Amino acid sequence: TRLIFFVYFNFLMLSKKYSKFFSKKPLRFSTKFRRPKTAQVERLPKYQRKFSKITNNKEYLKIIKNPVTTESAMKKIQSGNTLVFIVSPRSNKKTIKLTIKKLYKAKAIKINTLITTNGEKKAYIKLSPDSDALDVANRIGFI
Repeated sequence: TRLIFFVYFNFLMLSKKYSKFFSKKPLRFSTKFRRPKTAQVERLPKYQRKFSKITNNKEYLKIIKNPVTTESAMKKIQSGNTLVFIVSPRSNKKTIKLTIKKLYKAKAIKINTLITTNGEKKAYIKLSPDSDALDVANRIGFI
C-alpha cells in the first residue's frame, strides 16, 4: 500500500493540474525580506535643476521677482533692518546674497528663505548695520 501511495503521489506532482500545489519554493532562512536589485536608469532632465553661475545682469534680474510691501514687511524694514523679497524658487541663499550685493549695493548678513503656500519662495534678507534697509527700500522705490 505504501508503494501504491508513493506512485500515486509522484503522479500528482508531475501532472499539470496539481503541479501548482507541489511547486518547490526557495527556502528562506531570514525573517527579513530583501528587495531585489533593479536596473539603475540614468536621468535625462528636461531642465536644469540649479542656477548656473551668474554671468550678466539679466540673470540677476531673474532671481529677485519683487519686494513684499505688506505691513509686517514694513515693520521688518524699520525695526529689524531686514528686506523681504519674492525670489525664484530655484535660487539659493548664495545667489540671493550675490544679487542683493550686485543690484542694490547692500551687504547681507543673514538670509532666511521659505516656500509659501502659493508655491513662491520668500526671502528675508538681514542687512549689515552699515547699509540701512530704509535707504535700500527708497532706492528700489517701494517706500
